[in-house]
Amino acid sequence: MSGVPGREFFERPSSEVARDLLGCELSHGETAGRIVEVEIYDQDDPASHSFRGPTPRAGVMFGEAGRLYVYRSYGLHWCVNVVCDVVGHGAAVLIRALEPTAGIERMRERRGREALRDLCSGPGKLCAALGIDGGLNAMSLADGPVRLIRGDPPIGVLAGSRIGISVATEVPWRLGVAGSPYLSRPFRDGGH
Repeated sequence: MSGVPGREFFERPSSEVARDLLGCELSHGETAGRIVEVEIYDQDDPASHSFRGPTPRAGVMFGEAGRLYVYRSYGLHWCVNVVCDVVGHGAAVLIRALEPTAGIERMRERRGREALRDLCSGPGKLCAALGIDGGLNAMSLADGPVRLIRGDPPIGVLAGSRIGISVATEVPWRLGVAGSPYLSRPFRDGGH
């Protein structure tokens, strides 16, 4: 099940796309990593940037599926999301953690870290390691500099509470590959 996914892969609810993103490889330039952790966001979710409609910041979430939504978290770190669902429905999947697979020395330079486990174990860390920033916002995964290659789905997937939000914290919309040492944080609240 490898290869570059077509638009129909992304034109589904974010909850479906999120699970299928686990095991895919995300690349930018010489750097790449296998997706091991994601979070689901949807326009009906008060924790989502799309909850208040297509604002200047979140407008891309209502656009064409398969594009990147890149924003700064707390004015400090870039975060990358993949836009999902149909045009007009604000949904995206936040990429939370990667297992580094290529360009590891370049990642170490960018992050100023040596430990492989620490290079991409968080949304801001992985963007820094891969060189993803706001200039890539709204770029298409089909023909932009950031690429996604489908991979083998993980054997086990954990589900738990999302991180760094203050509303809808009870929703188990954080998904991770069971047993991965590259997760941003352990799953303490169970797994499915």
